[in-house]
Amino acid sequence: MEVTLREAQEQVDEWIRTVGVRYYSELTNLAVLVEEVGEVARLLSRIYGDQSFKPSDEGRDLGEEFADVLFVLICLANQTGVDLTAAFDATMTKKTTRDSERHANNPKLR
Repeated sequence: MEVTLREAQEQVDEWIRTVGVRYYSELTNLAVLVEEVGEVARLLSRIYGDQSFKPSDEGRDLGEEFADVLFVLICLANQTGVDLTAAFDATMTKKTTRDSERHANNPKLR
């Protein structure tokens, strides 16, 4: 099932209202977001970095960890009134305009 950002925001809001009872405070969700990003970092450092897996790391799925980050990010967007579709479109326009030649001319990327 493909989901747009707008649909994801609606689905998360519906889940919060029907299952999650209410949104955590914005600052609590920020802490949860940082925690979830840390879990992504931990897994990436074991898959692509030099750290070895611990028994507690076995069976973790990178896609699920990314989705956990996305869920909390969507919660924060919903709580703060951010339309992620509009924000993402604006960011892509900004990056395309600002960086139209920057990366192509970066010798480190060759």
